[in-house]
Amino acid sequence: MIPLPRRLLAEFLGTALLVTVVVGSGIMAQTLSPGDTGLQLLQNSTATVLGLAVLILILGPISGAHFNPVVSLADWWHGGLPARDLAPYIAAQTSGAISGAMLANLMFARPPITWSTTDRTSPHLWLGELVATAGLILVIFCLARAGRTAAAPAAVAAYIGAAYWFTSSTSFANPAVTIGRAFSDTFAGIAPSSVPAFVAAQLVGGTIGMLLIHALFGTPEPVTPHPTVKR
Repeated sequence: MIPLPRRLLAEFLGTALLVTVVVGSGIMAQTLSPGDTGLQLLQNSTATVLGLAVLILILGPISGAHFNPVVSLADWWHGGLPARDLAPYIAAQTSGAISGAMLANLMFARPPITWSTTDRTSPHLWLGELVATAGLILVIFCLARAGRTAAAPAAVAAYIGAAYWFTSSTSFANPAVTIGRAFSDTFAGIAPSSVPAFVAAQLVGGTIGMLLIHALFGTPEPVTPHPTVKR
């Protein structure tokens, strides 16, 4: 197994760059297409799909490319991630997400921390996050249990791109990324007061996804999924 410090660096770097892509492309979309929310979402989702696929492809062999506490929890539950590594993974992902948002802010000549004022507090948005996260876990671990992890970069990125459009919340599906996006008052931001409910919905969605995997494939076997997640 690759030493833990190298895996944590991969998780920190991957999550940071993922949030940089999400927030940076959101700022660029606002600049290029002011007043056109639909076009902004298209630009933001396209950049996220491409960036996520690349990050999974290059960092997956090092850490599994979780970039998402829910995926790390699911990997632990399925026997792939040792319990002692779970908290360090989540810490690396969360600190990476915050760093990525700050980097995106700085690249566009904004203060490193600009707390988001975009309120996302509504039951239908929480349901969207539940669905998005459950689906993400299904995609990742169906591939892992079927021995098709080579398809993960394309499949996971494609799912996130689709979920941008079919979920009411635009598919954050990631507690670390949700926290990071609170640090940028931009198109991709989320008000800090909206973060706890989003994270709770994601954890519930992740649990549902894990239960569905168990129902589909039976008792979990020790596996390490190649990739992951969101935004």
